[in-house]
Amino acid sequence: MSILRLSSIQPGFHEQLDTLLSRETDTGDDIQNLVADILRDVKQRGDAALCEYTSRFDHWECTTERLEISRDRMETAWNAISDKDRQALELAVERIRSYHEHQKQEDWEYTDDAGLTLGQRITPLDRVGLYVPGGKAAYPSSVLMNAIPAKVAGVEEIIMVVPTPAGELNDLVLAAAWVSGVQRAFSVGGAQAVAALAYGTETIPSVDKVVGPGNKFVAAAKRQVFGRCGIDMIAGPSEIAIIADGGHPEWLAADFLSQAEHDEAAQSIFISTDSDLIDAVDAAIEKHLETLPRADIARASAKAHGALIHVQSLKEAADVINIIAPEHLELAMDDPDSILPMIRHAGAIFLGHFVPEALGDFIAGPNHVLPTNRTARFSSPLGVYDFQKKSSVIRATRQAVRTVGPAAAHLAHREGLQAHALTIELRLADKD
Repeated sequence: MSILRLSSIQPGFHEQLDTLLSRETDTGDDIQNLVADILRDVKQRGDAALCEYTSRFDHWECTTERLEISRDRMETAWNAISDKDRQALELAVERIRSYHEHQKQEDWEYTDDAGLTLGQRITPLDRVGLYVPGGKAAYPSSVLMNAIPAKVAGVEEIIMVVPTPAGELNDLVLAAAWVSGVQRAFSVGGAQAVAALAYGTETIPSVDKVVGPGNKFVAAAKRQVFGRCGIDMIAGPSEIAIIADGGHPEWLAADFLSQAEHDEAAQSIFISTDSDLIDAVDAAIEKHLETLPRADIARASAKAHGALIHVQSLKEAADVINIIAPEHLELAMDDPDSILPMIRHAGAIFLGHFVPEALGDFIAGPNHVLPTNRTARFSSPLGVYDFQKKSSVIRATRQAVRTVGPAAAHLAHREGLQAHALTIELRLADKD
C-alpha cells in the first residue's frame, strides 16, 4: 500500500493539502430528499411510519408495543455483563462525570454605574434525545459521553434511541444507558429515529435537542430538523493528526491506524520534521496491517485519505495543523508544550508520548464527541454547556431609566419604532 507523501517545500504543497482535506462528507440531493420524505412521513403518521421504516431497514417486526426498551431491561443488561465490563464502565462514568463537573456554569449579576442590574441565568434543557449508533459495532462509550454531560447539566429527561438490526439488543450499550442515567430508550435508528425525537410520536416524546453520532442519513436528518429542535453538530468521519519529533514508530503507526480502522472515509495524517521517522512509521503501519482484524477498513482509509507530511520546522507543523483543524491532535513529543501555544484549531489535543487518542475515547474524562471536517475552527467538543441555555436578566430602578432611557428612546425613534420609544417616554414622564 502506498500512503500519500507530501513535503512542505514541494511546489503546490498547499493546493495538495487542500485536495487531501476536501473529503466529500456532506450528503447529496438524493439522500437529502429521501430523508426529507422520511421526516415528513413520521411527522404525519407517527408510530405507524416509524415502525414501517424500522421493519424495512432493520429487518425485524416492529410494533408500537415493542418500541420501548424498559429500565428493567437496562438493569438486566447491567447484571448480565461481566465484572470487568462493569468495572470499566464505572471507572469511565466516574472520570467523565468529574471532568464535566468543571464545566458547570453559574448565574451571575452586577450593578453598573447607571443603576441597572444586569446578569445571566443558566437553566438546563428539559428533555434531550441521545442517538447511539448500532449495526456494525456497539458504542457504549457514546452513551456515556452524551448522557453524563446532560445529567451534570441538570437535564430532567434523557431519551436514547438505538438501532437494533434483526431486533438484537446489545447488553453493553444498555448497561451503559443504565449506569449513566438514561431514563427511557427505544429500539429505533436512522432518519426515522431523528424524526421521532424532533416531532414526537404516540410513543416517543419530542425533545429539545438531539445529540450523538450516526451515519449519513442521521446526519442529513439532524441538519433538516434543526430549528424544530437543537442539535449538537453534524459529525463526519473520524480524523487524527499526529505531530512527532521522535518516539516509537510502532506506537505512532498504531495511533495513525486508530482512526483509520473506524471507517473507510476516516482520515489519518502524520507530520514530522524527521524524514527517517516518517519512513519508519510508514513501515510500521504496513506491519500492523498484517495482523489488525479491521485491516481492510484501515488500509482503504489510509490509501484514500491518509498522508505522511514532512515539514521543515515545528512552527510549520503547527501552521499545517491550523489548516487541518483536526478532530484529534496528538503532539507525540518530549516537549509538547513548546508547540501547544501555536495550535489554534483542534477538537482534542493529546500531549506527550503516553496519551494515545484512544485514552480520550474511553476513559480519560474529556468528551469524545468532537468537531470534524475542519469545524474545529469554530466549534467545540460536546460538553455540559450544550445541555444548558442562557437567559439575560435586566433590572432597572426609576433613576436608571432616567439615566439611560433618553438614549434608548432616541434610538427607537431613529429605527421608526415609535411604540418602543413610547414605552420608555411614558416612564420618563412619570413623576410619582
